[in-house]
Amino acid sequence: MPFTFRKRIKMLPFLRLNVSKTGTSRTWHLGRWSWNSRTRRHSVDLPGPVNYQTKARGRR
Repeated sequence: MPFTFRKRIKMLPFLRLNVSKTGTSRTWHLGRWSWNSRTRRHSVDLPGPVNYQTKARGRR
């Protein structure tokens, strides 16, 4: 099993900077809703072990 490098840096209470071998991205968290800048994916944490994610959108 290969090891992967990943680091999360908390910039603000609602903003995290994700650094990995392949690049960086930002994740915005507002309550149960979050958005990732690299995958351009929205997700919502639902009660229990459930997580709702939308399909990723292509870059414009």
